Amino acid sequence: MINRLQIFRDLGKESAFFWGPRQVGKSTFLKDFFPSSLYYDLLLPSEFERLSRNPEILKEEVLAYRDTKRSFNPIIIDEVQKLPPLLDLVQWLMVNHHKQFILCGSSARKLKRGGANLLGGRALRYELFPLVSAEIDNFDLIRALNHGLIPRHYLSNNPKKMIQSYIGDYLKEEILAEALVRNIPSFHRFLDAAAFTNGEMVNFQNVAQDCGISAPTAKEYFQILIDTLLARYLPAFQKRAKRRVIQTSKFYYFDLGIVNFLLNRSGIKPKTEIFGRVFEHFIFQELLAHSHYSGADYPLSYWRTTSELEVDFVLGNGDVAIEVKSSDQISSKHLKGIKAFCEEFHPKKAIIVSLDKRPRQIDKTIIVLPVHDFLNRLWSGEVY
Repeated sequence: MINRLQIFRDLGKESAFFWGPRQVGKSTFLKDFFPSSLYYDLLLPSEFERLSRNPEILKEEVLAYRDTKRSFNPIIIDEVQKLPPLLDLVQWLMVNHHKQFILCGSSARKLKRGGANLLGGRALRYELFPLVSAEIDNFDLIRALNHGLIPRHYLSNNPKKMIQSYIGDYLKEEILAEALVRNIPSFHRFLDAAAFTNGEMVNFQNVAQDCGISAPTAKEYFQILIDTLLARYLPAFQKRAKRRVIQTSKFYYFDLGIVNFLLNRSGIKPKTEIFGRVFEHFIFQELLAHSHYSGADYPLSYWRTTSELEVDFVLGNGDVAIEVKSSDQISSKHLKGIKAFCEEFHPKKAIIVSLDKRPRQIDKTIIVLPVHDFLNRLWSGEVY
């Protein structure tokens, strides 16, 4: 059973953009949440054609629409990035007739680059992520680490073909159709090369050499992944420190299953070589979604010194430090990074997420939490 945790917190009578990568469940969520809404799906060729031929139809239909139930039913436009001219009409309807819209899409890149109307700050922003542990009954960590958490992929017993199709659709519908890049083969090679830097600090020059492209082109390709919500940067923690620190951002794809497919890896389980990196990526996805869904919107960063002391995730302005370890028995050798961070920044909480069987309090600040304990505390609001 899947119960999504996204709610339109503080929406009220405001309009909103609702972003999320392809197939994370945006359309299903909106249809379930607003079953009586006037709904425009621009993925349908017939809908796209009639509105692109005459955008004024939107205005005329919205003005004629009567909500007989007088309930909370905003007008929904799905895949709004496909038809940017509609946004001028949306703003006019919002301002002159107090209509409420939810504008759903998988990328704002075309809107931003084309100078489209982003409603001048009149629309709130919400986002839907892949599934998180708290949304899944009988959550299976090993399944999540191998299949990823796009709903159809997690639920499938063999998602490989689905993920292959997902990447093909992304290249065809997001990249080729929107003319984001001219050289699709080089971009396809780039997707593979970017997977090798997943969870690592980004070196544009190295990726460029692997793909046979220039460093500026590699940087632009990374930005396309960010803008189309297929990836995220994790910035370095910037608070002034005594130690010299690394300031380069890390890079993460938005879903584990995508990375696994691109790197041709499977059979991920504890005590295998790759488990630690995949485990860390999973915790990043949980923290990212929690920051947004909880309404706390705390920034995420990582901390690493030039002497290679490191903390995987820093929440807020150093309020919480989280280190992810794949060991089933945390010992003193695992504590160096988080102890150094605590000595320098004095966080309110310092947590090591591990495969230990039971929680352990190391000192007044540092606690070791088994992964399922950590996830329960995170989604209960006890971590931040």
